Amino acid sequence: MGQNNKLSHKLIVSRPAPAVDSPITGWPKNEQPREKLRISGAAALSDAELLAIFLRVGVKGKSAVALAQDLLHHFGSLPRLLGCTPEELTRIHGMGLSKWSQIQAAYELVKRSLEEGLAQDSIFSSPSHVREFLQAKIGRLPHEVFLCLYLDSRLHLIECQELFRGSITHTAVYPREILKEALSRNASALIVAHNHPSGNPLPSNADQDLTRTLQNTLQLVDIALLDHCIVSGSGFFSFSDSGLMNNGK
Repeated sequence: MGQNNKLSHKLIVSRPAPAVDSPITGWPKNEQPREKLRISGAAALSDAELLAIFLRVGVKGKSAVALAQDLLHHFGSLPRLLGCTPEELTRIHGMGLSKWSQIQAAYELVKRSLEEGLAQDSIFSSPSHVREFLQAKIGRLPHEVFLCLYLDSRLHLIECQELFRGSITHTAVYPREILKEALSRNASALIVAHNHPSGNPLPSNADQDLTRTLQNTLQLVDIALLDHCIVSGSGFFSFSDSGLMNNGK
């Protein structure tokens, strides 16, 4: 798995559209987000232009693109916007519950698409795929969760299960429960992951102790622990990539 610390979408800075606060229907056709997407593909659009397609309309004196730019500026980043609560979004003029629901629905489709990809292909066929999936699924959560990715003998995903949930700083994890769940799914290998809401993805001493304990426990029944990943909103740590997965042997 790669070490990049962000989802692999491209940040495209597009040339500002003329008269950006005027209605989009009055812009040149090739500058209108939907037409630009049709002609050049989604990768050619900036984050604000893509978001504007979901917003559909702006507010008085402000186009959908300008409103999208304001939202991105307000939240500071696209992941923070995607992870916002309904209350946070609806405080902004022009934003209602329907807009929040549309954005969340699109984000959920992305997460499900990434998870389905892990089920169809070996996790090693695309080294960044697991990282992207985990960051999308748990990177922005305000509380800690612990996930298990159960893999079959071909290293395809059987199931991703949220096994434990905790507070903003701590989650109690029980290796015997992980072992029981892995055996019930006839898993050949596991990847475990949890998030650090603090933003720092580096492992604590407790994280390292847990990894060693899990390795030793799973080895007793011939199940490989392939990695322990720690995720934050803008960071990612892999025990495997850092050479820490052999300490328990």
